[in-house]
This record gives sequence, C-alpha cells and structure tokens, in this order.
Amino acid sequence: MPIFQFTGLSGAGKTTLAEMVSNLFVQIGREIVIIDGDVYRKTICKDLGFSMEDRHENIRRLGAEAYKHSLQNKIVIISAINPFEIIRKELTEKYGAKTIFINCAINTLQARDTKGLYKRALLPEGHPDKLLNFTGISDTYEPPMMPDLEIHTDLLSKTESAQKIFNFIAQS
Repeated sequence: MPIFQFTGLSGAGKTTLAEMVSNLFVQIGREIVIIDGDVYRKTICKDLGFSMEDRHENIRRLGAEAYKHSLQNKIVIISAINPFEIIRKELTEKYGAKTIFINCAINTLQARDTKGLYKRALLPEGHPDKLLNFTGISDTYEPPMMPDLEIHTDLLSKTESAQKIFNFIAQS
C-alpha cells in the first residue's frame, strides 16, 4: 500500500481530514496509521528545529516511520506541512509516496487561524510576540508542482474533502 503524504499550510485541514479519512477506513475494517507532524515533533523529531535541513530530516524520519507501517499492509497518511518539493519527491522516489495537496487560500487560513499563528506572524517587525519564519508568510512553502490529488478546503466542506481523499486512497 502506498504512503499518502498530505502537504499544505498550517490550518489548511491536514490533521482534520486525516482523522476523518481514518474514520471512514475504520468503518470498513481497514487499518490506517496517521503520522502527524505536530505529534512526531514531540517524539522522534524533538531534536530538530525549523531550518531547511532540519525540515528535510523531519520528513525523512516521518517517511521512514510511514514505510515501516506500509510494509504491514496498513494505509499510512503523513500529515505535515512538508514545505519543500525536493523532499516530497524524495519520499515518492524512495517509498512510492503519493502527494495530496491540502490547498487553502491564505485569506481563509487567516480567517480560521485556530492557533493564532497567522495573527502572530503578521505582527509588525520588532513586536515581541511576532512569530518569525512562519511557513507561507515569512518562510518558504513550495506548492506541489504535480500533486496526485489536490483538495481545496476553502471551496469544499470537510465531508466532501474527506470523501474525495477516501475515494482516491481506496482506488490507489
């Protein structure tokens, strides 16, 4: 079973959709594993920062963990911002990972801003609460050039988005 790497900006819906898709597969008796970037930043990736090199290493570790599960015929979703095309391609070449771009317009992300991150990233220079190096605002995010599936969470409901992803994975 291939690995499915979700990519998209903070707040686009990666974790929410991964959980919804997982529930759909559990309902039909399929085992699924979600490797969430936020969760793994606290465990196997806790020694990494947010430099380009550390971000690459983070995704490599997530990919290796995903691969172990895929060998057991489990459906595996990596849910992480994963901002660089080169490392997404590396997972595709090394593990056969398929890329699902969870795309959402910046203005919608700013309106959602459930974690308050966009608000902090957009504070004026020198503000003590300003969030520096925030992906998509003050740090690089390279949208996938040729994703296997693209979901626009600013245009589709959560249910519609999850169903499209479920269908795609089920047919892969």
